[in-house]
Amino acid sequence: MNSNFFERFASKATQATGSSVAFLLALLTVIIWVITGPIFGYSDTWQLVINTGTTIITFLMVFLIQKSQNKDSLAMQIKLNELIAADRKASNRLLNVEDLTEAELHALHKFFGELAKRAKTEASLSISHSIEEAEDIHEEKVEALHERQSLRQKEQRLAKKQKTKP
Repeated sequence: MNSNFFERFASKATQATGSSVAFLLALLTVIIWVITGPIFGYSDTWQLVINTGTTIITFLMVFLIQKSQNKDSLAMQIKLNELIAADRKASNRLLNVEDLTEAELHALHKFFGELAKRAKTEASLSISHSIEEAEDIHEEKVEALHERQSLRQKEQRLAKKQKTKP
């Protein structure tokens, strides 16, 4: 089976099964099953139908949910790694923090807990996370982007000049 096909199937299946429509279909199935109880005399076969059906669906959903969780977790890890790598003051040792031992994770948790405790005493959220600060940060990023683009263009022009020289 093509992994790309399975990737798309798993994504669509987890979206569909997590919807309100899927819940309502499951609820309707249970209601129909309950209503048919007296018709089938609450027989063992009647009970076996719902037990078998729900067991099979649960079994298959475990794998779909796990695949979705793995993908989401990896995507989140990559986003966090991007943030760590982009910040000059952030420690690159945290890029693969998920590979640390539990004791190392607890040590880091204590460290960042202390930072959080100290940050609470410095300023309120409305001061440290204002609209003005967001605008300033955005402007700094735009300026840095323009500087990088300008530098790349200069490097490309220089490279062209060096190629044309005999």
